[in-house]
Amino acid sequence: MSEPDVYKLLLIGDSGVGKTSLLLQFSDNTFQETSVNLTTVDYKNKNVVIDGKTFSLQIWDTAGQERFRTITSSFYRGAHGVIIVYDMTDQNSYNNVMLWMQEIQRYAVFGVSRVLVGNKFDQDDRKIVSYNTAKEYADSLGIPFLEASAKTGFNVEQIFSTMANEIYKSNIGAGPRDPKLTLGTKDKGKKGTCC
Repeated sequence: MSEPDVYKLLLIGDSGVGKTSLLLQFSDNTFQETSVNLTTVDYKNKNVVIDGKTFSLQIWDTAGQERFRTITSSFYRGAHGVIIVYDMTDQNSYNNVMLWMQEIQRYAVFGVSRVLVGNKFDQDDRKIVSYNTAKEYADSLGIPFLEASAKTGFNVEQIFSTMANEIYKSNIGAGPRDPKLTLGTKDKGKKGTCC
């Protein structure tokens, strides 16, 4: 039996919006209240089935590096999809979504699949960014938008299945590549590389 094709996904967004929590909820069905201060980029694998075919999602988390703006082109290399996360209770994290979109344009392959996610739906009473505002922005870019809660698991599976389906539909380049061929080694002599 052949190995499943690998889709490399990135989770990006401001620090504290819940990227790691979303990843852990999806991959391990666990929730961590406090963010773990990691200094390296970390990833998890999980298989999904689309049209009867199994794909391995390799989901990369920035692990706090976004605080230091050390995310460079090497992080985006080989990515099939990017999930941009903001905190629905934090206007600044939503305002910065546009900056993250510019990063994607700068570093990712042309036509990379994107999904916008408003996290912390469980704190709906503290919500600042309205569904309609974010939905209109996502619609203007032609990308899917979902509200979710890493804490309760609401829409978490949906985020990743939507992303996988977007990639599957777009079939970027010559199809899925194995990102292990382009990641995991440090660029010697270059400062600020993340992987």
